[in-house]
Amino acid sequence: MLIVERSGPVAVVTLNRPEAMNALSKALRSALHAAMIELDADPDVSVVVLTGAGEKAFTAGLDLKELGSDPKAMSAANDQGAASNPVKAIELCRKPVIGAINGVAITGGFELALACDVLIASENARFADTHARVGIMPGWGLSQKLSRLIGIYRAKELSLTGNFLDAATAADWGLVNRVVPAADLMPTALKLAADMASIPVETLSFYKGLIDEGFGRSFRKGLEIEHERSSAHNRKVTPQAVEARRIQVQARGRDQ
Repeated sequence: MLIVERSGPVAVVTLNRPEAMNALSKALRSALHAAMIELDADPDVSVVVLTGAGEKAFTAGLDLKELGSDPKAMSAANDQGAASNPVKAIELCRKPVIGAINGVAITGGFELALACDVLIASENARFADTHARVGIMPGWGLSQKLSRLIGIYRAKELSLTGNFLDAATAADWGLVNRVVPAADLMPTALKLAADMASIPVETLSFYKGLIDEGFGRSFRKGLEIEHERSSAHNRKVTPQAVEARRIQVQARGRDQ
C-alpha cells in the first residue's frame, strides 16, 4: 500500500491504494510514518516526492469505511502522534518534501498536501475540505493553515461549503506552485527535486527548518529567529567554502 523508490538523492513515496482512492487507513498511515523516518535518516536521500497511485486521487483522506466500522478509529482525526497522523509524519522529515498532486486531495488528503513543502499539481488535481459535510472537525491543522495560505475569506468559502477547488484556481490563489499536464507531473516534480538535490542536504534541511520555524510566528519573531540561526551558521562557513560554492553557482548559471 506504500511504494518507496530511490533514484540517486531523490526518493519517491507513492500512496498505493488506488482502488480506495488512496484513503489513509491505519495501516497506510503507519507505513508512511515508518518510511518518512527511514528517508529522513538516510544520508543518501536529499529530497522526497510524495504522490498517489493512479490519476483519480492523491488521497481521499481518512478511510471512512474504517472509521464507520470501528468506534476507536474516530480518534485518528485528532491524533497528534506521527505514527497515526500523516501530517506529523511528513513534518518530521527535515528534508524537502514535494507533493505531486495527481488527483483529488480531499479533507485529510488536503491536510496531507498542505504538509508538503512545495506542491506541483496535475491538471486533474482538485482540492476539497469536506470536514463539515462529513461532520468531523479537522485535527491535523487545516482550519489554521488554509486561511494563512490563501486568506481567511477564501478558506471559509472552501471549508463552509465543501466545494471543490480546481487546479488552475488553486494556482491562482497561491495554493500550489504550478499546474502541469498529467503526463508531465512526475517529470516536473522529479526535475524540481533534482534541482534541490544539487544543494548539500545539510543546507537544504537547515534552510527548510529556518523557514518553517518562522512561518508560524510573528514577522518580528521570525526575523529574530533568522538572525540567531543564520549568525551561528555563517560563523562556521569558511572563505574557501564560499569560493567553491560561487564557482558551482556560476557554472550552473551558464548551463541554464
